[in-house]
Amino acid sequence: MDFAADGSEVFDIWRLRRHGLSLPETVDVTDEDLRAAVRSLQPLLDEVRPGWFGVAN
Repeated sequence: MDFAADGSEVFDIWRLRRHGLSLPETVDVTDEDLRAAVRSLQPLLDEVRPGWFGVAN
């Protein structure tokens, strides 16, 4: 997780992928699959800039 210029919490695909790889039982998925999974959560999440997501208002 990181913070956008407005102070909102955001995350990117790289951080999700690194988290999956750090788990005791590694989860290794492609960036494309992660992006599709996160985009499927819209309207709960918004893509605030390419590859970066945050909770929708």
